[in-house]
Amino acid sequence: MRTARRSESSGPRTARRSEPGTTRAWLGIDLGTQSVRAVLVDADGAVLGSAAERLTSTRWPDGRHEQDPQHWWQAVVAATRHALANAGDVEVAALACCATSGTIALVRETPGDPAQPVTPGLMYDDGRAVEQARRVADDPAPAWRAAGLTPQRTWALPKALWLLRDGDPGPGVRLAHQADVVTSRLIGRPAHADTSHALKSGADLVCGGWPTADLARLGLDTRLLPPLVRPGTVLGEVCPAAAEQAGLPSGVPVVAGMTDGCAAQIASGVLRPGQWSFVVGTTTVLKGVSDTLLTDPSGALYSHRAPDGRWWPGGASSAGAGVLSQEFDGADFAALESQAVDREPAPSVTYPLAGVGERFPFLRPDATGVSWGNGRDRVDRFAAVLQGVAFVERLCLDHLRGLGAAVDGPVTISGGATRSRYWTQLQADILGRPVAVPQVAEGAVGMAVLAAAGTSGEPGARLAATAERMLGPVRIVEPRPGAHDRFDAAYAELVRGLAELGWIDSALAGTALAGAA
Repeated sequence: MRTARRSESSGPRTARRSEPGTTRAWLGIDLGTQSVRAVLVDADGAVLGSAAERLTSTRWPDGRHEQDPQHWWQAVVAATRHALANAGDVEVAALACCATSGTIALVRETPGDPAQPVTPGLMYDDGRAVEQARRVADDPAPAWRAAGLTPQRTWALPKALWLLRDGDPGPGVRLAHQADVVTSRLIGRPAHADTSHALKSGADLVCGGWPTADLARLGLDTRLLPPLVRPGTVLGEVCPAAAEQAGLPSGVPVVAGMTDGCAAQIASGVLRPGQWSFVVGTTTVLKGVSDTLLTDPSGALYSHRAPDGRWWPGGASSAGAGVLSQEFDGADFAALESQAVDREPAPSVTYPLAGVGERFPFLRPDATGVSWGNGRDRVDRFAAVLQGVAFVERLCLDHLRGLGAAVDGPVTISGGATRSRYWTQLQADILGRPVAVPQVAEGAVGMAVLAAAGTSGEPGARLAATAERMLGPVRIVEPRPGAHDRFDAAYAELVRGLAELGWIDSALAGTALAGAA
C-alpha cells in the first residue's frame, strides 16, 4: 500500500485532468453488512487511500433483518472523505459501487433528494416474506427458468411484494436496491439499476429488461421498477450536492456496479472463460466465467451477466470456516495445523455445515453437518473440517463438470482461509491443481477496476485487461506430488455418504466417483 500525504482540502473539487503532483485514481465503494469500505486505486493497482465506516443492523428472532438506508449514504460519505484524505493529491477518474445481493428499500423522489427512504432497508437475508416467496416460487417467470434461476425466500422480489402488501405506496415511490440508493444520491437523480443487483428482483438477464407481464401477475406494479443497464455502464456524474457532502470532485463519472460477490470475483481476476474462484470464509462461494449460459436442473447454480455479455455462473455453499469458529474458538490454530499434517487423510470425513441448510453444490434446506468414520481426538476433528471444506470445493467442481463446464484449469482462492498457508496447500492437494492466491480480493478493489474499465470506451472488452494491469501478480500454490491420490478414498467416502442420504443425485455422485477412481 502506497503512503501519500494527507489532503488539505475537504470540500468539493472539480473534475479535471491530472496536474503535476497528482495521481489519477479510481474509487471503489463496497456496501457490506457491517461496514462501508472505500478505496482509491491507481492505474498500476496501488491502493493510495482506504477507509471503512461501520454500519449497524437490527435483527429479530423471526428472521427479520433491517438497516437504515439513510445510514448507507452517511457511511459512504464518511468513508469516501477519509479515503480521499488518506490518499493525498489524487484525481478521481471514476467510481463504482457494489452492495449486498437482494437488499432493497422503497424510496421517494423529492426535490433535492432522488432517493428519500420511505421504508427500512430489508437486508439480503431478511426472511419475512414467506407467503410472497411461496407465491413467486409457485408461479415463476419463464425468463428465470431460461436463465437457470430458482426463486428463493430471501430474493429481493418477495421482499418487495411484502413492502407493497398494503397497496399503492403513493406518488414518486420506487424500488431501489442498496447500491441504487447511493448512486442516485451521487448523480442527483434516480439512477438506473444494474442487472447484477436486480437479478434477485426478477430481472430477465437474457434480454436485459424486466419481465413486466410476469411481475404484474405476481402483484408488483412495474411502474415502481427502475430502468436497467448492464454493469460497467456510466450512470451519470457526481452532482454538486454529493460533491459537497463527500468531498469528491463534481463531474466524476459514476459507473454501474455489481453485487459484492461479483465485485470480489473482479478483484480475484477471474474474468476469462474457464476460470473459477472460491472465496472461503464462514461460507464458501464459487464464481466462474462461461461463454454460454449453464443450466442446472437442480436449481443450485445460477449466473450473473457480465459487463462483456458473458455469463458468470456460481453458487454459495453454507460449508466453510463457520464450523471452526463454532468448535475451535480461542484455540491455537497454528498448533492444531502442525499436528493436522500427520492426519492426511483424517480418520473421519465431514460435510462441515455450521447451521441448517445447504445451497450449493446441492439444494437441501434440511441439511446439517454430518460425518462418517471415527475421529479419535480434537486434532482429528480439526483436520477433518479443513479437508471437508476442500472436499466441498471438489464436489462443486464435479457438479459443474456434470453440467458440461470446463473445470480442469487452475482455480483462484481468496478469503480468510488463505491466511493459513497449510490450508491453502491442502486445497491445492485435494483439488489436484495449482491454486492462485490474489494479493487483494476485496469488493471495493473490484469496483475500482470496474470503474476504470467502464470509462475506457469499451467496458466489457476492457475489463479483463484492466484487471490484469491493476491487480498485479498472484501467489501460486502447486499441489504436492502424489497428494491428490492420497485423498481420493476419503473423498469417495464423502460422496457415497451424501448419496445415501439422498442429498446428491446419482448423476453428481457418478461424476464425482469417476474422478476419484
